Amino acid sequence: MLVLIFASSCSEKQSQGAKAPTRVVTEVAGGGAEMYSRQYVGIVEEREATAVSFTGMGVVKRMLVSEGQAVSRGQLLAEMDDTQARNMLAAAEASMTQANDALQRYGLLHENGSLPEVQWVEVQSKVAQAKSQLESARKNLEDCRLTAPVGGVIGRKHVGAGETAMPSQAVVTILDISSVKVKVSIPEAEIGSITSHTSSKISVEAIHWNSNGGTIEKGVLADALTHTYDIRILVPNPERKLLPGMVASVQFGGMEAQQVTQQVTLPLTAVQQKTDGSLFVWTVTSDSTAHRTPVTIGETIGNRIQITSGVDSGLRVVTEGYQKLSEGTRVVF
Repeated sequence: MLVLIFASSCSEKQSQGAKAPTRVVTEVAGGGAEMYSRQYVGIVEEREATAVSFTGMGVVKRMLVSEGQAVSRGQLLAEMDDTQARNMLAAAEASMTQANDALQRYGLLHENGSLPEVQWVEVQSKVAQAKSQLESARKNLEDCRLTAPVGGVIGRKHVGAGETAMPSQAVVTILDISSVKVKVSIPEAEIGSITSHTSSKISVEAIHWNSNGGTIEKGVLADALTHTYDIRILVPNPERKLLPGMVASVQFGGMEAQQVTQQVTLPLTAVQQKTDGSLFVWTVTSDSTAHRTPVTIGETIGNRIQITSGVDSGLRVVTEGYQKLSEGTRVVF
């Protein structure tokens, strides 16, 4: 029995000692003159978004459009309960009739010189007030009907039938997607090489669409965390295939590739950072074990980064799967 227990213990220790190596993806660092593509990820945005709202408060009686529906300028979008507005209009019309009748009757007296000038001015003032109230009541009734100020596509409905709409609260948002903008975040080291007329190529995999971009709008405020600047590329969209939120791949003319001479480059994800701020990569030696190797970095080139020291050409570097590594871990690639 003791022999069996001892044999089992030895077998278990041998099994633990022969732990399977960790599988990783590696890349052999290379120098010399190479070309690296500069590609960026962009997001499609509408050219312009218009929030449409009622000017007064009331209950929405009907919603006549749905999300994704194309609308034209002047088209009726929604109606508000107009009972109170109609009552106010009826009262304003009655006041207008009364004021006009008084103006006609007192006008005869004024022509005969039997009406004091003060009373005549008062009659005229009441007519003007009644006219103003009538125009305001008509406007309030018209405002119970919400029409599209511009043409486009209904992007979102914010209020439904039966709900109370507040003044200036968006009821629907109309998106102009006859042309769209592709927003791209550019690192601060590269933003200077892009102008409003820099050519670009854009592809959207979701709809298998490719085209050249148009005029570029450059942002002037950097993101505080990423130190990138947003630019927007104008793209024609006559068939309305491009929709807001789609992911696009962008290449810029004159920036499609950059030559790097006698410089090692690695994927951005290969470079890791310690708690003290120092940088390192995982390198693989001839005995297939992983080791931390301190590095210093240079310029970012698209999705790669220059390694100015620490890694020589020909050294194998881990690019994926480094999360499970520790010093001396055996790897397979």
